[in-house]
Amino acid sequence: MARVGYLDCFSGASGDMILGAMVDAGLSLASLRAELAKLPLTGYRLSARKVQRAGLAATQVRVAVAKKQPPRRLADILSVIDGSSLPPTDREKGAAIFRRLAEAEAKVHGLPLAEAHLHEVGAVDAIVDVMGAVAGLRLLRVEELFASALALGGGRTQSAGDALPVPAPATLELVASAGAPTVAQQAGENQELLTPTGAAIITTLARFQRPAMKVECVGYGAGSRDIAGWPNVLRLWLGTAVEEAGPLMLLAETNIDDMSPEILGYVQERLFASGAADVWLTPIQMKKGRPGVILSVLCPVEAEGAIVSLLLRETSTLGVRLREVRRQEAEREVLEFESSLGPAVVKVKRLPGEPPQAAPEYEVCRRLAEASGRPLAEVYRIVQAEAQALLD
Repeated sequence: MARVGYLDCFSGASGDMILGAMVDAGLSLASLRAELAKLPLTGYRLSARKVQRAGLAATQVRVAVAKKQPPRRLADILSVIDGSSLPPTDREKGAAIFRRLAEAEAKVHGLPLAEAHLHEVGAVDAIVDVMGAVAGLRLLRVEELFASALALGGGRTQSAGDALPVPAPATLELVASAGAPTVAQQAGENQELLTPTGAAIITTLARFQRPAMKVECVGYGAGSRDIAGWPNVLRLWLGTAVEEAGPLMLLAETNIDDMSPEILGYVQERLFASGAADVWLTPIQMKKGRPGVILSVLCPVEAEGAIVSLLLRETSTLGVRLREVRRQEAEREVLEFESSLGPAVVKVKRLPGEPPQAAPEYEVCRRLAEASGRPLAEVYRIVQAEAQALLD
């Protein structure tokens, strides 16, 4: 079973919070230090301590730097990473994170990539945060990393001596370029929650969904600020992936009591053409005793826009209900064969440990019935029996 990690970013994320969550989840600080010692970096000290954040116990990791850092460009940081003895995959992931950071900084400041100064995100502590996160995930044997929607914060922050809106421009660019989901700002939330370094690590390494997993442990990484009444922590869930109960689908439904049945038939055809896996009508009784129907559509999640737009445009409804469901499917195939009545087609359903089951296709059987003059029900029986004999 694959080992997975899930970052629960309800209070945002930063590089040191990611390190803290990993240490809290069982990552050895000594092992992390040993991996970071493979970087050609000096003048810093890595430490960890237990703290409280709004009543929750968490681990705070700090990177103390001996002196002020010079501004670095992307090439300077890549030189540091390339000059390390870390595994090639770690170097590749670290380089990808800093390239994404540099691209964001270059875009928001209107500079060529090679000229973009990384300021705070190019300092020793940021390099330690990024490469520590990459190495830590490897030490924890995390094969796939996932993340929740991101809390961004609000207000203002200081960067290189200038006041900037929150989220910081580079952070927002990182979120936008990755198409990362975000959560609504909480009342009174007037501070930075997601830092550029945290955003770069997560948008580069993680997929934005919560996996089906068996949770084995949870680590809490503390932010540097202790916010009154709010646990400023990042949660890391560690465990193993479990097989999901079928692919995720979308169920769209709406109640209708003022449309012609002919139009509903037309809508059904259009829904299938737009990607619906199934469409059905359920009789119901609506207000004032009026008869109506529930129009239900099962479709892939990615077809939501097309399906909802069609329902709103082609029916009289004013709204559509949506919910995610899972669909389990039997293994199936199509069998074409020469029956005693002519060319025939059946669907074959296969279940583990059971004999295959043949189901004749209606249109084919209808044509055979018309050509032979036999009743349709008899044609069904003949085609099914002959197909089943081929499968047994």
